[in-house]
Amino acid sequence: MLKAHLSLSGRTLYPLLILLIFNHLQSSAQVTEETYHKAEYFLSGNIQRQIYHLEVVPNWLNNKNSFWHQSYTKDGKRFFITDIEKGETKEAFDHVVLAELLTNKSGEKIDPQELPFTKIQFKNDGTITFGWKNKSWSYSKGRLSSERNTPDTRDHSMAISPDGNWKAYVKNFNLYVENMETGEETQLSFDGKKDYEYASYWGWSDMILGENGERPAHFSVNWSPDSKKIQTQIVDLRLAEKMLLLDNSQDDKFRPQLMGYYRGSPGDSTVVMYTPVLFDVETKTVTKFSGLSRPHFIGLKLEWDSDSQNLFGTFIHRGFKSFDIVELNADTKQIRKVYSESSPTHISNNPIFKRLANGQFILGSEKSGWNQLYLRDWMRGRLVNNITAGEFMVKNILFIDEDNQVVYLEASGKEKDVNPYYSFIYKVNFDGSGLERLTPENAYHDIAYQTGKDYFVDNYSTVNQPTVSVVRELKTGKIVHEISKADISNLLQKGYQSPKQFSARAKDGKTTIHGIYYLPTDFDSEKRYPIIDYTYTGPHIDITPKTFKAGLIGLQQPMAELGFVVVTVDGLGTAGRGKAFSDVSYNNLGDGTTDHVLAIKELASKNTFMDVEKVGIFGHSAGGYDAARAMLLHPDFYKVAVASAGDHDHRMEKAWWPEMYMGYPTGDFYHEQSNITNAANLKGHLLLAHGGIDENVNPSATFKFAEALIKAGKDFDLFIWPSRNHSFGRTDGDYFTKKRWDYFIEHLMGEKPLRHYQLHK
Repeated sequence: MLKAHLSLSGRTLYPLLILLIFNHLQSSAQVTEETYHKAEYFLSGNIQRQIYHLEVVPNWLNNKNSFWHQSYTKDGKRFFITDIEKGETKEAFDHVVLAELLTNKSGEKIDPQELPFTKIQFKNDGTITFGWKNKSWSYSKGRLSSERNTPDTRDHSMAISPDGNWKAYVKNFNLYVENMETGEETQLSFDGKKDYEYASYWGWSDMILGENGERPAHFSVNWSPDSKKIQTQIVDLRLAEKMLLLDNSQDDKFRPQLMGYYRGSPGDSTVVMYTPVLFDVETKTVTKFSGLSRPHFIGLKLEWDSDSQNLFGTFIHRGFKSFDIVELNADTKQIRKVYSESSPTHISNNPIFKRLANGQFILGSEKSGWNQLYLRDWMRGRLVNNITAGEFMVKNILFIDEDNQVVYLEASGKEKDVNPYYSFIYKVNFDGSGLERLTPENAYHDIAYQTGKDYFVDNYSTVNQPTVSVVRELKTGKIVHEISKADISNLLQKGYQSPKQFSARAKDGKTTIHGIYYLPTDFDSEKRYPIIDYTYTGPHIDITPKTFKAGLIGLQQPMAELGFVVVTVDGLGTAGRGKAFSDVSYNNLGDGTTDHVLAIKELASKNTFMDVEKVGIFGHSAGGYDAARAMLLHPDFYKVAVASAGDHDHRMEKAWWPEMYMGYPTGDFYHEQSNITNAANLKGHLLLAHGGIDENVNPSATFKFAEALIKAGKDFDLFIWPSRNHSFGRTDGDYFTKKRWDYFIEHLMGEKPLRHYQLHK
């Protein structure tokens, strides 16, 4: 009776079982090699060859009106030269002939579509020179010659005075000068010793190998124009503490290599210090300016007046809440504060500052809430007048025409009904009158200008409008020559859709924020796609691409090709929209992704193909912190995260970045916003990744975060790349790129990734 029942049921269930098995096999086969091929196509090394004339980066020649640039074309990589006076852009030489000559000379087969060099130089007679295989090559009129490169004879351990009479150098950690005519040596300092060293500096990525290794040697002095004085600094490492790494990746070592470097953390007093010092070569006197001592991660760069009477520079106080513009008299040794400014949050660590020959200076300041230009008197520091004013951002100065009292500048946010992040070029008179926009197109204007030129190159585009590259006249903005337009026909044949721009309401309930989202080239509006948020928040950057190139060459489109909708948002607390907008993240870097949650929900409510129940997030460095933080702050929204090279506790990060944007001195908010102290909040799938020898963001915080997750009984994944520093998982693709893809394929999409597949790039 039971057997008969099963038999009868089997006839009913058999077609259903076949259908289920077919659907399972179809689902299991969804991720194939072709899936990865689609994503690989958009890796930066591949995709740049598919877009012809994507942009023009000029390399100006000695004359004022010509430059060369490199671009990919249907014939491969090509070098072009532009003559502005003639209004002409043409290939700089015959690439096929040169490839044949290189093949004959070297014995290697050279592809004319991919010549083996990236830089060229032009001699006055038109000869083109380039470097390849340790040789210097010269090509002219169909003839090619080469000569073996000679070693660089420049001695970076000494500096010759402007008049050529003196040589400055260091011996036994003290500064010496030598008379170039007589050879007489004079010792200028006498208290230098190891770890208290004259005329040196600590390099950003300097490494000390082993327990008692020597630090890399550096030399730096600043001769006065009249060759009578030297300004330099003392590097004081006596109290400085190292951060440590272990390199386990070296093939010829069977014990790990200890690596140490000086990098202070927020609030540390045990840091490398710089003290400015001034030497008088004639009187052999030395003056130390201990009141201007700075941690090395802030530093103080001083410049000489043309008359050698004074030095001047921007003195930033620790905590980045105030700065002084100072003048140091070389004779009296008196320090004068020309101008001071402070902020309850932070000031710019690199303010626009230009001395003028007329006894005035131009200063960029956010004191109004927007970065604007001010004309001030040098002797008293008093305000002469505003050069610019309004609710928009001056980004930088291209050129100051002192004779005609005109400033050429780049700014964003001034134009109504235009994306507030788009950059335009303006000119304005010193007295603030005559503000005029020189680049009218509604697009982001990416500018290349070299001081003294009458023209600039403008690459203007949006994420969905391909680049147009033109030469403009500086004074008028008039287009005098169109160099090229980006050809994206190969992309269109692939079904490429440019990223879609969108806006949403921020967490304050009133501010409009902006973002973009990416679709796969085989997009089907009837399907529902998991969503991935690409993050990097903070007041120093706006991460959402604004140009066609940035929208195309990134981490987002390859990820979308796997079958995701990828979103990038510039929320409150990021750069580019004024001081109040960016200050939202001060003392509050941990809340950068709340705006992302709101924006994604609002976007998904308008697009039924977006599955808001399946949302993942990834980021690198500060974005790595964001991605993990998002899982802990919004555990019911984000289901999967990949956090690479993350600074998971800002108390363990390099000092300057958190002290400027998180706050100094450190407070409870550091503890409250640490991923380590919030590890117990994890619900979804988290992959932590770090380079084993990352000196930028030390892996110790990732290890400490992992320990906290273990103590909290949380499941997570950990990937350490033993031989890598901070640079991995970038746009050109590597081993970790696929690992990141696979993590979302498996845990967000619910598919099985291919094992042991190696990326093609």
